[in-house]
Amino acid sequence: MIFPSEHLALTDSETLEEVLECLAENFSIKTQGGFDQQTLFEILVKAASSGDSIENTAKKLKNVPTANDIRYHLKKIDNFCELETQINQALKSRIPLGLKNNSLKIASDLNLICYYGQPTTEE
Repeated sequence: MIFPSEHLALTDSETLEEVLECLAENFSIKTQGGFDQQTLFEILVKAASSGDSIENTAKKLKNVPTANDIRYHLKKIDNFCELETQINQALKSRIPLGLKNNSLKIASDLNLICYYGQPTTEE
């Protein structure tokens, strides 16, 4: 059976929900003050997915803890290399079985030059 491609894609919000659920199931960081673990994970995922700093991400988002509060909670983590390995394993465990066992054809179009033509002159 062939499914329409619109049913095979996750939206941004569905992807975020899936990642946050996976993190909450596999990791626990005790928080205190005005935010919870879910908020901490959301800020970290937002910063990581946009390639931004925690400082700038916290400034952009409304009603979130300061970057100092976030760093305070991150200082509780002893071994970031081990944590990275655990997170990668947890995320890999969520890959659907059909994707794990089959090779897929993937195409990518990368455009590093923003404009190929010549600008038009206005008269």
